[in-house]
Amino acid sequence: MKYLLDTHIVLWLAENSTSLSASVKDLLLDEASDKYVSIASCWEVSIKLSLGKLTLEGGTNEFFRIIQENGFRLLQIEADHLMVLELLPFHHRDPFDRLLIASAISEGMAFITTDTQMLAYAGENLQVIY
Repeated sequence: MKYLLDTHIVLWLAENSTSLSASVKDLLLDEASDKYVSIASCWEVSIKLSLGKLTLEGGTNEFFRIIQENGFRLLQIEADHLMVLELLPFHHRDPFDRLLIASAISEGMAFITTDTQMLAYAGENLQVIY
């Protein structure tokens, strides 16, 4: 199974947050599954760091290190993702989250998040793991 991780999931895993359920943590640590982080998440982290809305010692470079250290693969933004994004219902207004959802749908990946607004996309050819 292929999984796309929401940005906060990556950050929570790095800080060993109790906000992650045991089942999601097990899934993230399972070496048999393919886990991806979108370059859009890296972009989101960079913007939030520059605005002072996020603190991450080591900045964006640290976010890339977390991705690599955990064996996550980096997912680039593709034209197909944007075609899905254009048609995506506005259940969620955040542009980063919408792009993540569109990418997961386009790539046939399950999406791991704790954002309840993302559950609205479960009927859009998407498996949301909450």
